[in-house]
Amino acid sequence: MEKIIYHGSKDLIKVPEFGKGNKNNDYGLGFYCTESKELAKEWAVSEGRDGYSNCYALDFSELKVLHLNRPKYHILNWLALLLKHRTVEIQDGLPTEARDYLIATFLPDVKDCDVIIGYRADDSYFSFARAFLNNTISLAQLQKAMYLGELGEQVVLISQKAFSSIKFVEAEIAECDIYLPLKMGRDIAARKAFQAERRKEKVIGATYMLDILRGGWKNNDPRL
Repeated sequence: MEKIIYHGSKDLIKVPEFGKGNKNNDYGLGFYCTESKELAKEWAVSEGRDGYSNCYALDFSELKVLHLNRPKYHILNWLALLLKHRTVEIQDGLPTEARDYLIATFLPDVKDCDVIIGYRADDSYFSFARAFLNNTISLAQLQKAMYLGELGEQVVLISQKAFSSIKFVEAEIAECDIYLPLKMGRDIAARKAFQAERRKEKVIGATYMLDILRGGWKNNDPRL
């Protein structure tokens, strides 16, 4: 099965290279793409600079895919993977203990995977993850934040086999003056929607990070 995917970048990239990139991205070292051309164009631009939406065909037929948004997985699997790779400044005490517990308990096994599919967490959305570690938002609020952001799923190639299964198709210019306002507007709208949901949340009965620690929740816990 072949799918069309897009990579937003300041550069035109005809041949993605295995082993290059930033090891501190959401899911570690890999080539980060999306099935949305328009979203890739938003990711490609920055202040005062155009970019490219690079288009590829990826043959999934022989690839092992870990899809974090499927019923087999849950939001804590996603968060554990982020915490394993992203650089995050947190305080000692509960936040540090929470991070270590999530990684030790809920980190999915990716060693045999070729592709990871899951939510994207830009810097603003990682602040919600940090708030969860600090016990200031509930598990339900963290889940809502991911949906409210409309940041889309990212398709991340992490193995040599995956890189051998991708073919460049074409590239389109992403104009800064068009796509930077869209990118910023998406972030602003999501923040407003999240704050509105946060005000609705009933604290009594909600599950917080401290409850997960005290309750010794595990990966297959029926409370998830």
